[in-house]
Amino acid sequence: MQPVRIDGVGLTPLGVHPNRTGRELFAEAADRAFQDADVPRDDVDFLCLGNFVGDVAEQQGHQGPLMADAAGVSVPATRFENACASGGFAIRGAVQAIQNDNADVVLVGGVEKLTNLGTGGSTEALAMAADDLFESRVGLTFPGAYALLARAYFEEHGGSREDLAAISVKNHANAVDNEYAQFRHEVSVDDVLDAPTIADPLGLYDACPVTDGAAAAILVSQEYSETHGVDAPVAVTGSGQGGDTLALQDRDKLTRTPAAEWAAERAYDEADITPTDVDIAEVHDCFTIAEVLAIEALGFYEPGTGISAAANGETTVDGRLPVNLSGGLKAKGHPVGATGVAQLVELTRLLRGDHPKSDDVSDARVAVAHNAGGTVASAVVHVVEVDT
Repeated sequence: MQPVRIDGVGLTPLGVHPNRTGRELFAEAADRAFQDADVPRDDVDFLCLGNFVGDVAEQQGHQGPLMADAAGVSVPATRFENACASGGFAIRGAVQAIQNDNADVVLVGGVEKLTNLGTGGSTEALAMAADDLFESRVGLTFPGAYALLARAYFEEHGGSREDLAAISVKNHANAVDNEYAQFRHEVSVDDVLDAPTIADPLGLYDACPVTDGAAAAILVSQEYSETHGVDAPVAVTGSGQGGDTLALQDRDKLTRTPAAEWAAERAYDEADITPTDVDIAEVHDCFTIAEVLAIEALGFYEPGTGISAAANGETTVDGRLPVNLSGGLKAKGHPVGATGVAQLVELTRLLRGDHPKSDDVSDARVAVAHNAGGTVASAVVHVVEVDT
């Protein structure tokens, strides 16, 4: 595929914003992206927006044109909803619009306002990403669902709570220097193991937080970049999506995520790379076991071998394949509809050298973003590369 260049990126601080609306958060993220870019607002052709539960959290549907107005662009706008992968699918929509010559400049973003619902309300809202008839109505929430995945993994492949704790420790350490992260403090393995259990074997520190926030990026075609002298060294070179059954009961296995495997295969084919070419990755670690399943689905580890990657120092900042240098969803935060775009923001900054962790991965040239919906019934993977 022709590269789709990333001209500017913007992100709000992620966390609790009790006095701010979703439109205010997105306006800030978009403004930061335009300040970072070489593209005027008048050149934008489309807005692709990721949002999951705005209808519930803010009683606000039809968010595409609302957020276009907030961003200061008068363009056609479409909201993408694919649960926790909404932002990643908004990116895919933007990439495809440019690839298909339907646009030269696309503002892509995501926004979520969740903390005003409280723990119970946000848990209920997020449960809409599961099967209502066979999962939600009988009391299964996502901590319980991912606990089932962890139990199945341990039974088939082995592993321990200490292995999962190492993932949380790693991602919290990565978030300390990230000015946008929700949790900028380190934790120890003992902290993780001693925390309250939320769904055995997962504890409080195995789960990502409830988060408010927004992210934005400005994507441009190669032709626009060359014609307008746009300095955009980072590009999306591959994009893929995959799907699976919504309910866990209908799956053949609980220890693999074929939706992510298919998405990765397609993204790698488009970018003409293999997993061994990838230098850094941002993956959807809504729970610590999710990072394990992600790095295996992406082909970095064979099934059953990713569980010890963090504990062995292989996915840490100085390991062979640093994963979630932003802090991941675990510590950076998970503003659901914005998460996929936030991953793109982090990777762009890492590759072009203006991220707090850029010096630690100065040789990185190829990155992957993995964004998943629900228990990975939907997945989207993007390959991001910097010019050498």
